[in-house]
Amino acid sequence: MPVSFCVLYRFRLQAGLEVAFREGWRRLTEAIRDERGGLGSRLHRGDDGLWYAYAQWPDRESWERAQAMGSADAEASRLMASAIEESLPPIPLEPTDDLFYRAQ
Repeated sequence: MPVSFCVLYRFRLQAGLEVAFREGWRRLTEAIRDERGGLGSRLHRGDDGLWYAYAQWPDRESWERAQAMGSADAEASRLMASAIEESLPPIPLEPTDDLFYRAQ
């Protein structure tokens, strides 16, 4: 399925709670993939101290529907929330050129 919509999430975490955040993010990402039509996500730690999650969706409408439904895994969301010091607004992205390598 082609990716036609992405979202960039940005978080500042509380010191020492990175493992809890990563576990919550992993569980929530898998639930969104399995139950809400998401196409997966990558989590990154930036040199600026922020954590970035890049999530892929088939289209904006799928993302908006999933957002309106609430959490796909409430416990994972609580785990993440307990580790977050600051959550910046998500940045919706419309891909224009895709040169990601796709393994065969």
